[in-house]
Amino acid sequence: MTEENTAAPTLTVQLKMLDDGLEPPSYAHPGDAGADLRAREDVVLEPGERRLVPTGVSIALPHGFVALIHPRSGLATKHGLTVVNAPGTVDAGYRGEIAVTLLNTDRHEAIELKRGDRIAQMVIQRVEHARFLPVEELDGSVRGAGGFGSTGGFGAQA
Repeated sequence: MTEENTAAPTLTVQLKMLDDGLEPPSYAHPGDAGADLRAREDVVLEPGERRLVPTGVSIALPHGFVALIHPRSGLATKHGLTVVNAPGTVDAGYRGEIAVTLLNTDRHEAIELKRGDRIAQMVIQRVEHARFLPVEELDGSVRGAGGFGSTGGFGAQA
C-alpha cells in the first residue's frame, strides 16, 4: 500500500485476544469504518435460528467511546445473516468477551459458519452524554409529534 492509501489510527484501544488461533479485529480496506470480528467456533444456523456467537475478543475502550456491532453487508445480502440487536452495543466499561447474536433470516437454507469466518463488523464511535432537563413543554419543531410514517413513503398517497 502506498502512504496515501493507509489510514493512521486515531484511537488506541486495548485488545485482549482470548483465543490465540484467531486473527484480531482488522479493517479490510483503508478507510473502512468497521473492523471485522470472527467466529470463535463453528456454527450452523438453521432457517430462522439465532445464536450467540463468541468472537474471542475483549477490549478496553476509553471513556467516551462505544463499539457498535453491525452485520456484514455481504453475509446479509447473500445469506440473510444479520445481527439481531443491530447495532449491538459494547460500552466502555465492559471487559468481557464480545459475542454477537446472529440470526439466519433465510426461510429455506441453513448457513454454516466456520471458526475464523468474519461474522460482523465493529465500528468505534465517540459518545455524547446528555444532561436531561425536565421541562413542562418542549420547544416546537416543523415535524412536531409526527411519528411512524408521518413523512410518507412506500405507497403514500399525495
